[in-house]
Amino acid sequence: MDFEIINGSVETLETECLVVALSANGTLCPSAAAVDKASNGYLSELLNSGDISGKAGEQLLLFKVPGVQARRVLVTGLGKDDERKDRHYRKLIKGITATLKKSGITSVVFALDGCASYRDDIYRTTRQLVEWVSADFYVYDETKSKKADPVKLSSIQILLSEDNTELGEGALLDGVAIANGVDTARELGNLPGNICTPSYLAERALALGEEFDDFEAKILDEDAMAELGMNSLLAVGKGSAQPSRLIVMEYNGGESGDNPHVLVGKGITFDTGGISLKPGAGMDEMKFDMCGAASVIGTMEAIAEMQLPLNVVGIVAAAENMPGSQATKPGDIVTTMSGQTVEILNTDAEGRLVLCDALTYAGRYEPESVIDVATLTGACIIALGHHATGILSNDEDLAGALLDAGDFAADRGWPLPLWDEFQEQLDSNFADIANIGGRPAGTITAACFLSRFTKEYRWAHLDIAGVAWNSHGKEKGATGRCVPMLSQYLLDLAEQVEAAEHDHHHED
Repeated sequence: MDFEIINGSVETLETECLVVALSANGTLCPSAAAVDKASNGYLSELLNSGDISGKAGEQLLLFKVPGVQARRVLVTGLGKDDERKDRHYRKLIKGITATLKKSGITSVVFALDGCASYRDDIYRTTRQLVEWVSADFYVYDETKSKKADPVKLSSIQILLSEDNTELGEGALLDGVAIANGVDTARELGNLPGNICTPSYLAERALALGEEFDDFEAKILDEDAMAELGMNSLLAVGKGSAQPSRLIVMEYNGGESGDNPHVLVGKGITFDTGGISLKPGAGMDEMKFDMCGAASVIGTMEAIAEMQLPLNVVGIVAAAENMPGSQATKPGDIVTTMSGQTVEILNTDAEGRLVLCDALTYAGRYEPESVIDVATLTGACIIALGHHATGILSNDEDLAGALLDAGDFAADRGWPLPLWDEFQEQLDSNFADIANIGGRPAGTITAACFLSRFTKEYRWAHLDIAGVAWNSHGKEKGATGRCVPMLSQYLLDLAEQVEAAEHDHHHED
């Protein structure tokens, strides 16, 4: 699919489908009003006869509207003013893409005039349109014998005024890059555990290194990790025939001396729970336990495509958690790379065991910030449902930056406290820390565990257990969530870098 920003009079645009909008009180948005004028009041007549009213989600597909070059005009309802939130805009796009898919249309012009969103922000509404249309056309067919039919829609044009063209084109480039990152994250999440192994994730990272300049991937095998003392990470994969991997991706878009921002992803390619075996029902969904890693890989791809002027390191701790004769047992004690010892009371609290060593490794970069992303706790779903990513941090500014980024990218998070009082739940009689803290505040105690390994730097933890995949029906599959939030966080940092350079030039 090709996205393009165009200008011009709406009635003269040649396309198979022109999308225009009106609001619940019957007010036509500017492009719809121009169509109405060119067609001698055709849309007004439909309004007066009650064929369309403008309520949210309403659609009317019109053929050969007089005075208009477009073959079809799709009139959509935006609802009332308070129905222009991201949720409504998302549903609007979903409805439009469903109509486009059904009709086999090959080219479309969106002429929504920025009316569909409560935020008056051309960059944002344009980028969201690109991201969401792309997401709606994603199809998983990698492991099906019959491949999906090719997408008929090839040209997607967005009508903007000439004044907004440059802004729109920037939004389009960013939107396509983020959409590609989300696609990658979804594809990796959806692949089954017998294909998407730790070694497979490593290959995908190496392929990105081949694809992009300023991008280098290196893989640490089990021997290299053992040499570094990563006994906690290695403990998780011991029961599996699949070797564990630490995947390190370095993107150097910034100045050579600048300290990097680091993203760390939990890459448990399948999680049986190990000896603390999970119940069988729904266990197939544990192929999604590497969605944190997938979102880190997807974000690294997006920022490389956007060529952000930053140094960013992506680290993936990849392992398969299986019961076996070599598997770690409840009560076993391991020494982490940091030197702290951990009593593994439950082998199904394994995400924190791979992450803690990866977080210690991240310290080698003297990072500006470190964000880890993980499908870490079922407790997060109880706390926040399936809408918000849990955000816990040792730095309020960093947590605030992630909340703002999530808000802007419509990929929202919500903060949970990381108070010292919770740390006591991790006390152990036999080691420095236990790897579980009981039922109360499970998401928080998991973050408390990780916080013991992140004292040297600014750190935030994103628990995406509730948002990383959908469980039901046709929607079942990975969402790619957190790629938009992380990409936005890094875009915001890049903007600060560019602003500082701009000021510096002016001082000279």
